[in-house]
Amino acid sequence: MNYGTGSVQVQTLARSGYDWILTGSIENAMQEQAGIPVPLGAFKVPVQRILGRNPGPMTGPGTNSYLVGDEALSLIDPGPINLEQMDSFLAALGGRRLHYIFCTHTHGDHSPAAVPLAEKTGASLVGLKAPDAMGQDHSFAPSRQWRHGDIVELGDYSLQCIHTPGHVSNHFCYLLREEGLLFTGDHVLQGTTPVILPPDGDMADYFASLKLVQSLGVKFLAPGHGGLMDNPDQEIEQLLQHRLKREAKILAGLQQLQQSTLDELVMVVYDDVAQHLIPWAKRTLLAHLLKLEKEGRAQQSAEQWCSLP
Repeated sequence: MNYGTGSVQVQTLARSGYDWILTGSIENAMQEQAGIPVPLGAFKVPVQRILGRNPGPMTGPGTNSYLVGDEALSLIDPGPINLEQMDSFLAALGGRRLHYIFCTHTHGDHSPAAVPLAEKTGASLVGLKAPDAMGQDHSFAPSRQWRHGDIVELGDYSLQCIHTPGHVSNHFCYLLREEGLLFTGDHVLQGTTPVILPPDGDMADYFASLKLVQSLGVKFLAPGHGGLMDNPDQEIEQLLQHRLKREAKILAGLQQLQQSTLDELVMVVYDDVAQHLIPWAKRTLLAHLLKLEKEGRAQQSAEQWCSLP
């Protein structure tokens, strides 16, 4: 596949190695005004980022929405319902038709504004239905059943659905095929790692989905939170290595404690995390343990976990 070669300006953040929720810091992450369309780069296919009005420890600078195209427009991840942000979207459209709204997944910071925006614009909805899990937006109703590999053609450009379960089971990335630009939602974030929340979130699926993205040969990653990344292989490899290092620390902790509860193990494995963030660390720890259990390297009995030889 031949990708465009437009010049882009890439923002960088030092990778913390933890989730937004585990960093607790978003100061100066992106110098951008919420609600104002900003060109993502000099791509042949116009792409504008519209920063959400929802900064916080879970969302970093805010949710990134992306307006794609010139005449046939698409919007990716409209975010939570916010009347000011809705006005910003309509202003960015400038009277042009919005054909599609793409949602990477149905967490509350990505999809709730999709239905009201579709009602105002007549846009069709692309994405997967919400799973039966905590924090899901069940108002989201895709216009049809979308599958991995489906391509939406919009004249001068096309967007392809890439199923990337892990963070949640219904996660899609969207590939702007003409530019080699992948909109990654919460699958790959800039400067941090996504929370994996079992039972719907699955660490084994997350590893597999990262390797799938690696195989695509994309040139740029446009995340749901943070700035554009121009070295996808390096970013994904860092994510994989971070998770493998944490996994090794989990196995070492299990060997040290021999048998332990989640509450006991999390204090050993996440000894580098602030106390008030431990409940979130514990949930990601469980995701790792369930992966290790599938692989025959850990075992749960009642509430106790132990490593297996």
